[in-house]
Amino acid sequence: MTANMNNEQGKASILLIYTGGTIGMMENSETGVLESFNFQHLKDNMPELKKLGYSVSTIQFDPPMDSSEMGPESWMKIVKIIADNYQQYDGFVVLHGTDTMSFTASALSFMLENLSKPVILTGSQLPIGMLRTDGKENLITAIEIAAAKENGMPIVPEVCVFFENDLLRGNRTSKINADNFNAFRSYNYPALAHAGIYIKYDTGQIYHPVSRKPLKPHYLLDRNIAILKLFPGISPQVIESILNIPGLKGVVMETFGSGNAPSQEWFLKMLKEAVDRGIVIVNVTQCSGGSVEMHRYETGHKLLEAGVISGFDSTTESAVTKLMFLFGHGLSPEEVKDHMNCSLIGEVTIPESFRP
Repeated sequence: MTANMNNEQGKASILLIYTGGTIGMMENSETGVLESFNFQHLKDNMPELKKLGYSVSTIQFDPPMDSSEMGPESWMKIVKIIADNYQQYDGFVVLHGTDTMSFTASALSFMLENLSKPVILTGSQLPIGMLRTDGKENLITAIEIAAAKENGMPIVPEVCVFFENDLLRGNRTSKINADNFNAFRSYNYPALAHAGIYIKYDTGQIYHPVSRKPLKPHYLLDRNIAILKLFPGISPQVIESILNIPGLKGVVMETFGSGNAPSQEWFLKMLKEAVDRGIVIVNVTQCSGGSVEMHRYETGHKLLEAGVISGFDSTTESAVTKLMFLFGHGLSPEEVKDHMNCSLIGEVTIPESFRP
């Protein structure tokens, strides 16, 4: 894909990648139907961008995709666009539908190894062509953050989600509201910045690469992952059908509270048999915030004995994409477990007692 270039000497250069979603819709004045907006003509429709003083180029998915259709192929496409244009731009803004934005942000954080430039995902709850849209403010601020530098270095060199005033680490986010403008939360990690009259960065929370290495894009993902959400009264047939999916390699098991689950013998036996077959089962909590502590209660301890590993304070979105990434690179179940017990890119908080 070739960017629609609009570079001007001396200005911060931003590549805007429009994948689809609500933000890119405009109402047809004749039919009243919402239609995809052509971001090649972005400056004609958003004169506010001219006042920013940045050089903004655009690339648009053709056709634009609803976020419910986004998946590994789309993530690879975004990574390829960023990798191909990495040297030409100071930062990247990805416009994306809100429904699966946290999955995409989590996947990109793993797939863009050695990232040292901002990749900011944003979108809107109302189309950019509507009077009360949140899209313009989200887009303008995301561009400002992607261009922000201090002493010549990017302030936020990581994959983030910006939505309604808050900049959040992408692999820590979940969509928590379908109606309100504040659609995203990062319950287990503080915001990296807050946009009020000024954009105030919490630099101590921002991930900075330890060493300056060339960007290493990754394109290998394994889809043989499942989510098992527990509920009171779940039947053996449900557990058995999920754990015996042909080719299954990893399961993100959403448990109760701090990592608790039923302690019936049949349940624990099924888990242990799956683990013995090489399936990696990661325990994450159904709660919005907090961490899995399997040593805390007897029910959690029994999961440990069955071979289930802790997801600590990981989101489901991050755990799913991390398993896809690790298995995609041909790692053995034991190697995957080791990596799940490490923070690769700030996606999880590992207690001191678990660190090597």
